[in-house]
Amino acid sequence: MMTRTLKGSRSGGSLSPDSRWLICIAILALAPTLTGSSYVLNVGSLALAFAVLATSLNLIFGFTGLLSFAQVGFWGVGAYVAAIATSDYGISPWLAFLAGGAFTGILAILVGIPALRVSRASFVIVSLSFTLLATLLSRSWIDVTRGPLGIPGLPAPSIAFGDRVLIDGHDPLTFYCIMLGFAVLALGFMFALIRSPIGRILLATNQNEALARSQGINVKHYQLLAFSVAAAFSGMTGGLYIFHLGIVDPSIFDAYYSEMLLIIVILGGAGNFWTVIVAAFVLTAVPELLRFDPELRLVMFGAILVGAALVLPGGFGGYLRDTNLKRWRKEVRP
Repeated sequence: MMTRTLKGSRSGGSLSPDSRWLICIAILALAPTLTGSSYVLNVGSLALAFAVLATSLNLIFGFTGLLSFAQVGFWGVGAYVAAIATSDYGISPWLAFLAGGAFTGILAILVGIPALRVSRASFVIVSLSFTLLATLLSRSWIDVTRGPLGIPGLPAPSIAFGDRVLIDGHDPLTFYCIMLGFAVLALGFMFALIRSPIGRILLATNQNEALARSQGINVKHYQLLAFSVAAAFSGMTGGLYIFHLGIVDPSIFDAYYSEMLLIIVILGGAGNFWTVIVAAFVLTAVPELLRFDPELRLVMFGAILVGAALVLPGGFGGYLRDTNLKRWRKEVRP
């Protein structure tokens, strides 16, 4: 009976769960292009940036089990590296944001080697200290970062052939498409990593680190790999997004970004890939919808978050997982 039920459930649906989520996210991602509104496109670009950043944090927190506050630090460092590469050395924005990702990926290895030697609780403090140190340097290292004034006048990513501009990053729709292309590649890479044997090892480490060690798995190496990959994509995201803003300053390390990323991962469901991406779009749009009254906006947004946390303690992804598990148990029960 169990075999018959499972076969029937497989043949009943033409689309896999991954395909359904992919269609849902594609609709969310393409919706801003249909509005023609520069404001909506700008919000959409920020949502794509949050989607990549939140998925990077999810790779560390949801799959590896390490709570990291360093993602915003890497996002800001990548932004500064890209800005300095363009403004001081004349490097194209297309190469500068990649340089920001490469720099943060290497920096994560240097930070992660000593940080992963401490306990998980201490790792949280080390990651937070890194972000605070990066913020301090951005304000104080004036010869390099220009201090509180930041680095203005950054060019948008564009492609020109002679006098003809083929791709103009100053246009909100064009930049949104650029950001969308980057997000697809970044999220696709992390999805492949999560579904690979490496991803299964990360989950095993998260669920029972001692058991994983007993099976001969070098836990620290895999944690360091995940930390470096997440940092690289965070750095690239920051390096690309600041060319849309046209300026980078110490506010890039604002605690708001850390709070938003953590909220997105928790409400989306730590360890769930697709629901975290959907949460990034929803939670980026909700503050904008509540912008009609600044004070009431904060109260309503806080109430929504508290209510969601109480109703869905495992996040939306955890709720769906538990619901599907209960349905499966009813189907296979003789």
